[in-house]
Amino acid sequence: MKTANTTIARPADDEYAPYYGKYIVQVEGDDVLPHLVSQIERTWQMLSTLDEARAAHRYAPGKWSVKQVVGHMSDVERVFTYRALRISRADETPLPGFDENAYVDNATFDDRAIEDLALEFRAVRSATIALFASLPEPVLTRRGTASGNPFSVRSFAWICAGHELHHRKLLVERYGLS
Repeated sequence: MKTANTTIARPADDEYAPYYGKYIVQVEGDDVLPHLVSQIERTWQMLSTLDEARAAHRYAPGKWSVKQVVGHMSDVERVFTYRALRISRADETPLPGFDENAYVDNATFDDRAIEDLALEFRAVRSATIALFASLPEPVLTRRGTASGNPFSVRSFAWICAGHELHHRKLLVERYGLS
């Protein structure tokens, strides 16, 4: 893919709300784009062998199923890339927060096939890569407001990669996937 930008540098601490540092710190190196690309296959490999019973598994009462985790990953990535798109286009409108639990509660992830959810994550991530890879440096460092906090466009790329790493780790450690 030929892009306007081939490197998406690590954001400074003042380019995102402190809460999201826990995701950004999980991403190694100084360029997030290769991570966004490689995560598609790693996540697909983890999910593509699951049967429906395993995908419905919850590691404890009241916790999300594997399907809900995967659906959540797609939902959150859509929200973050929407924020990045708005800010990248110099839209100065403060963007609202969202309740991830309400999103999962109001979705029908458990009624869907795990293969569908895994394919949806691939599609969402492919769109994420296309967006971020197309943005030149001055746009990547543009800042806006989301959930009452300042964010740069590039911080959302790093948050997407770190959020995926966070949930893939949980799928291994708490759900027993590999």
